[in-house]
Amino acid sequence: MSDDTGEMLGGPEKNTTEKDPSTWVTGDEPATGAQKSYIDTLARDAGEQIPADITKAEASEQIERLQEKTGRGQS
Repeated sequence: MSDDTGEMLGGPEKNTTEKDPSTWVTGDEPATGAQKSYIDTLARDAGEQIPADITKAEASEQIERLQEKTGRGQS
């Protein structure tokens, strides 16, 4: 089936579901309860303390960093 727009979905090495947190429309909103809970767990495992008043975007970045540091969340 052909699509006249020329837009393509899928393909190698491109994950269109991941967006840079700095471009999120809601990135400046306070972190969600789920984000804070997961950061608390990860930070404890990493022996770190993270301020509780972070934004959604900051929380996402911290989660990614802490997952790498602790080895959690690896596929």
